[in-house]
Amino acid sequence: MSGTYGVGRLVVGAHYGSRDWLVQRVTAALIALFTLVLVAQLLLPGEIGYGRWAGIFASQWMKVLTFAVIVAVAWHAWVGVRDIWMDYVKPMGVRLVLQVFTIVWLVGCAGWAVQVLWRL
Repeated sequence: MSGTYGVGRLVVGAHYGSRDWLVQRVTAALIALFTLVLVAQLLLPGEIGYGRWAGIFASQWMKVLTFAVIVAVAWHAWVGVRDIWMDYVKPMGVRLVLQVFTIVWLVGCAGWAVQVLWRL
């Protein structure tokens, strides 16, 4: 049993801790910034309809910002959901299936969002 407790303890696992903490904070800040930019656009005078929404997302800088936020939301969601699967789903096979499903779902949603964004 020596080496299982204290200073000599061997720690195994993904070692994602500080990186994932930073990813969650940076992506959350980007999402918050995007929300402020979008709300500022919507507070301008005028009727809110399809034309206005299309106008907001027509400029290249807004498309680039929106694309970055789509990636940030997917990454943010992946880190959170992956941690849930790792913490609460103990059978390795079930966890792997859930993680693969989550990746496929998030990539599909991000792809759909980008497709909608560039059709505007």
